[in-house]
Amino acid sequence: MYAQKLSNVQLEILKLYSTDLSISELLKFKQELSNFFAKKAIQEADQVWEKKGLTNNCMDIWLNEENI
Repeated sequence: MYAQKLSNVQLEILKLYSTDLSISELLKFKQELSNFFAKKAIQEADQVWEKKGLTNNCMDIWLNEENI
């Protein structure tokens, strides 16, 4: 077996382990991480929608389709 190299994100998170956060700070940190990844996912989804020419009307149609 071989050792797998840590990613830049993993290395940065390991650096944070030496910081002792209060419970409220830890919750805030977790929320910030969640917000970062949610924003990234939304931006990527927006790019796909734009590339495929999708609209809100398309989504309304899909949501109102009956399952067969």
